[in-house]
Parts: sequence; C-alpha cells; structure tokens
Amino acid sequence: MNEKNADTLLERLVEDVDLPDNAYEKARDRYEDLGKWFDRDDSLVKANNPHIFPQGSFRLGTAIKPLDENSNYDLDLGCKLRTGISSDTHTQKQLKDIVRTELENYRTARRIMEKVEDKHRCLCLEYRDSPGFHMDIVPCIPAADIQRASLRIAILKHNPVMEIAVDPITGNAVYITDDRLPNFNRTYGNWLVSNMEGYALWFEMRMNLDKTLMSKTAAKFETRIDDVPQFIRKRPLQKAIQLLKRHRDVLFRKKDELKPISVILTTLAAQAYQGEAFVADAIAGILSRIENGIRKQGKKVPNPVNPEEDFADKWTMPQYAHLKLEENFRNWVIQAKTDFQNLTDLHNAETINKVAKLRFDVTLNRTEISKLLCIPLIEVIANPIHIANPVKPWCM
Repeated sequence: MNEKNADTLLERLVEDVDLPDNAYEKARDRYEDLGKWFDRDDSLVKANNPHIFPQGSFRLGTAIKPLDENSNYDLDLGCKLRTGISSDTHTQKQLKDIVRTELENYRTARRIMEKVEDKHRCLCLEYRDSPGFHMDIVPCIPAADIQRASLRIAILKHNPVMEIAVDPITGNAVYITDDRLPNFNRTYGNWLVSNMEGYALWFEMRMNLDKTLMSKTAAKFETRIDDVPQFIRKRPLQKAIQLLKRHRDVLFRKKDELKPISVILTTLAAQAYQGEAFVADAIAGILSRIENGIRKQGKKVPNPVNPEEDFADKWTMPQYAHLKLEENFRNWVIQAKTDFQNLTDLHNAETINKVAKLRFDVTLNRTEISKLLCIPLIEVIANPIHIANPVKPWCM
C-alpha cells in the first residue's frame, strides 16, 4: 500500500474510534453548567473564585469510544478555588468537603440520581442520560510561589528546551487532595502537587510541531485553555494516540489491570512525535522511537511538567510485580509496530477489513474501502490470510 493509501486508511479508522461530535458537545455543556453552578451568587464558593476546567483525554482531544458501547464516557475535570483557601488555612479534607457540598447541591438541583462518590483524589458524579458520563472532579487550589519556583527549576533541569513555555506551565501548578496521605486532615502538611492545565499546554506544544516551531507557539500559551477540546480539526499526534489507544484496548480486552495506562502512552507518544504531517508516518515514528527510548531511560516515565512525578511508578512497586506492567508495555509496543505495519502493507479490502476488526474492533465497509483506496475488493489469487499471533503481553 502506498503512503497516501496508508494514511487514508488510518484516517478512516480514526473516524470509527473517535467520539461523535455530540459527545464532545455534551461534555462541554456538562462542565460549563457545573462551572456556572459553582459561580452562582448563592454558591458556597462564589467568593473563592471557582474555576472548573477539563483535563485528560477530553481536554487533549485524544478520547476514544469504549469497546463496550453501553459504557459511559469518562470526563475528568478540575475544580480550582483560586482565592481564599490555602494549605495554611485549610486541610485537604476541608477543601474536599467544601467541593463535595456544592456537588451534592448541584446533583439535587439537576435531579441526578446517583450520589457523589468519594475517590482518593477526586469526587465522582455520574450522569445516566445519553451519552452517559462519569465526571471525576479533582478539588484543587493554586500551588504556593515557592512550589512553582521549585517546579520551574526541575522542569528546566529535565528539559532545557522548555524555557520558552515554563512560566505559563508552572503558573498552572496546583495542590490536590488525597485521602491516603497521613496529613489529609491536618493543616500545614505537605500537599500533592499536580499540573493538569500545564500538561495540556505541554501537549499542545508537542501537538503543533507539525505546523510550527515551538518558539512560535509560546506566546499563545498565555491564553486560557478551557475549551473542550480542539476536536473538529485534530492534529496528526492526536489521531495517532487515538489509534494507539484503541489497539491497546483491543489487545488487553478484559484485562484492564494489565494494560498500559493512557497517561504513559500519551506522554511517551508526545515526546516521541517529531512533527510528522501524516498519521501513518506519525505512528511509525512514534512506535520506533518509543521502542528505542524505553531501552535507554529505564523504568521511569517522568511527568514532563513535574519531573519528580513518575507516571510509571507502579512498574517497580512490589505489590504490582505480578502484573509485569513494564514488560506488558514493551510487548505492546512491539505488537503495535507489527500490526500497524501489517495493516498498511495490505492490498485488498477483504483482508484489510479482517485485520481492522481483529486488531481495532472496527468493521469497515469493504466496498467503500475498495473504492477509497482504489484496490481490489478481494484477492485476485486466492492466498490464505495470515495474521501473526500476538506476543501475548497479558501473560502473567
């Protein structure tokens, strides 16, 4: 298959795994409505200058359909109280309780049946309409200046090229709650540092490599990033990550505890991306560089906007050793390279459809593919279809 056809085929797969526009629109409606509720005149946190913002795959534009059509979408949000609350005046528990109270009030007003659920770092609100959403809301407050300064030093030490965007990125650092910490209910204790909005800025920086140099995009980082998300015209990096995530989901179907987590996949893919303008080239380059990179950097995947945080910390934790998480990730990369190469090497619609179904759980219209790629519908010479066995990364 020539390069043009390979890219056309992968673009067609993206159409199937991407969320429908109405899911993005519903997500935006949901978090905007929540933001208006927290900012209403009689809100308990009106004086705290609340800010509801999206994070995660919805914010990055890399969300995909779940394999189970009946599953709800996960919408990750932050709830930042920007004034009036600090780590010196409130405990993590107090902050979480304040946000929970407003969420319960919102749930009652909107007649949402499920009560707010407590998780370690966030609060979960579940909508049962269509499309359904799990909304995970992370309570947070701005990080102290000294913490941001320390973060700035760590980022530049880890990656000096970040100089052009480090100030906007560190400016978004926040303290978050975690009920597993011993000081959860004490003032003056250490809080966990996170930077969800800073990560989104970093990802945009990587995402836009295909159309501009990083130095030319630095100025735009001063703008707010509340819109969810840039889904109408996705960049090649976003599409590549969507297909990689779908391949991973299919390979680890019903084995969620073993599969590579999205933040590791997304971070390594964004770091490996070198501005390829076509999805096929982006995926080939990403998988090749990740395979080479993980041999060199060892067992760590530092957060690019908080290098002291290791996204792959579970890889070396004794309690997760039986899951072989690092081995599973490495084996998935090898399998993905093989499967994407096999798919784009095919020359008839019948076989393409079989591989697309097996590896991506996507059913293509064979006649459409035949016309779209100007290739035969079936093999001219009957040869057996051979699909290489996976490396079985799920073996424990």
